Amino acid sequence: MSSPKTTRWGILATGGIAITFTKDLLVDPKTRGVNNVKHTVVAAASSSSASRAEQFLKDVGASSDAKAYGSYEELVKDSNIDIIYIATPHSHHYQNAMLCLEAGKNVLCEKAFTVNAAQARALKEKAKEKGLFLMEAVWTRYFPLSIYVRELITSGKIGPVARVLSDNSMATNPEETWKDGKHRMVNPDLAGGALLDLGIYSLTWVFQTLYHTQDPKTRKPPQVLAALKSYGATKAADEQTTIVLNFPRSDEAGGDAHAVATTSLRIATTPGGNADAPGIRIQGPKGEIQVFPPAFRPTRTKLILSDGTVEEKNWAPFPGPGAGSGWYNGFGGGKNAVGEGHGMFWEADEAATALVEGRKEGKYEGLDESILIMEVMDEVRKQGGLQYPEKIETTKYPTQL
Repeated sequence: MSSPKTTRWGILATGGIAITFTKDLLVDPKTRGVNNVKHTVVAAASSSSASRAEQFLKDVGASSDAKAYGSYEELVKDSNIDIIYIATPHSHHYQNAMLCLEAGKNVLCEKAFTVNAAQARALKEKAKEKGLFLMEAVWTRYFPLSIYVRELITSGKIGPVARVLSDNSMATNPEETWKDGKHRMVNPDLAGGALLDLGIYSLTWVFQTLYHTQDPKTRKPPQVLAALKSYGATKAADEQTTIVLNFPRSDEAGGDAHAVATTSLRIATTPGGNADAPGIRIQGPKGEIQVFPPAFRPTRTKLILSDGTVEEKNWAPFPGPGAGSGWYNGFGGGKNAVGEGHGMFWEADEAATALVEGRKEGKYEGLDESILIMEVMDEVRKQGGLQYPEKIETTKYPTQL
């Protein structure tokens, strides 16, 4: 067996999601049965100061010779970097990704990929022009749980998927929690609101089960009908959005299929975070697959067939250094059990594997699918009358944000 190929990462931004991703990234891939690639972090950049980047590198356990930069422009010039992970708010993804691509760097960019489809298309064109790898970091698509659900669908176990109900909502008191209105969840200057931050996961489950599992040669984009409730404090972000999608299909493939994707800042998928009801239901004539919340990091599935068969699977704990390691990861103030990874390493493994294989996009969500989901969100915002400031909607590069 050949030895694993090491991928050298640069980390662009040093906030909470960057810390979670990078800590996961540096866990030995063998702990999750991955033997073809390894990861190392050679540099990180903070837009505020090099000292913040230095502290970040210490906090995540990066090698002592990893470089710390005080600007993204310095980071992209580092010749030791194979790929850059972008961890800024989605309002900034287009400008940041374009900076990396123009500098000849492969990119793994956090979700939502961009603010609109025009930006996503421009990034795809730039990556193609430069011959670079580009992938949206929708980590959930790369979970073993998600692969299992898609395989259940393609095996025909529940018949052709007829309907998907998908929710990703969180009960907050936004006026109290984000009182000053500057937080990325509600700030229009950061493309705030439920849709781009939470609703992307509702749509991820719809698309990975009802679109991605169809034959790429014959599948068609959905028709979209949406209702959007504006966030009262700013009137420039959505606090609750409901999307009805109709996926055209031939009669031989089961005919048209429907989906309902919902998201909210104010009500939870399951009250009290109990995860006692499925947040996602994938239904066909022979049964249904249930996925329990949270939609972004689910750990439980249930297959219920019309013949009475019930198969429950628990996917926790996620792999990691293991008990006794003294190592912790988590996100948003939460902490996983000692030695348990968060699950962001699987998308990193895919990006590294693609580089080794010479592929230019992700296996479980190509760029065209990322663009299509952005087109759906564009249509949702159009129907709901939600526009963000021109500086974050523009495809003009560079634009100062």
